[in-house]
Amino acid sequence: MRVSSVAEQIATAFQFLTRVPLPAFTWSPDGLSRSAKFFPLVGLAIGAAVATLHVWFTPHFPAVIVAMLIVLFTVLVTGGLHEDGLADVADAFGGGRNRDHILAILKDSRIGSYGAIALTFSIASRILLLAAIPENQFARYVISAQVLCRWTILPLGFMLPAARKQEGQGARLAKEISCISLTAGTLISFSIVIFLLRMDAVGPLLTVLLVTLFSGFYYRWRMGGITGDCFGTTIQLAEIAAYICGAWRR
Repeated sequence: MRVSSVAEQIATAFQFLTRVPLPAFTWSPDGLSRSAKFFPLVGLAIGAAVATLHVWFTPHFPAVIVAMLIVLFTVLVTGGLHEDGLADVADAFGGGRNRDHILAILKDSRIGSYGAIALTFSIASRILLLAAIPENQFARYVISAQVLCRWTILPLGFMLPAARKQEGQGARLAKEISCISLTAGTLISFSIVIFLLRMDAVGPLLTVLLVTLFSGFYYRWRMGGITGDCFGTTIQLAEIAAYICGAWRR
């Protein structure tokens, strides 16, 4: 693979998952799926930024304030992409009577009561869990969580078809992740997490894997496939699951 091609794929990964401004480059229809193996590197960059903010803010604020600022940063740097997906999916699955009704609700940009509840729970739980992670373990777990939650796109995109056939970001990833991309992205993600957590990596790896499997089976059962909002939902759930491992009292 050419160096320029690798750089373009990494840039595509950052453009898709963040709001970080990057130079323009030539877009290809399969560019997003080919870049997916580098999604964990986006998590690595965000996790490193979060760990740096933690070091800066911790001497000056209580842990819960630091955690709130960090969650605010992650929302801003991603443009609330995953939070939006979580809210839409909660409304759709909470209020949808059947597959067609679920897909219709997913297309509605308005937020309902289920979405508001899910969004509140997600933000509050991340703040509380981040505040509960021991200071000397914070960087290791937060970086691991950011890497693993973005890794979830790879197995979901490898296993599940698009729930709707119309062109969309979810359709560009559903059943479009190759075995090579899945393997490469998994090696990148798991290597980073094992390097950071050593034996403690077992908990986050298993919990995130379970979240990915259960959410994937649920999407398949309820609507026969996956959408872009579903990817965002699993990212949120996996991030929370990894934080739980870091906050768990041993």
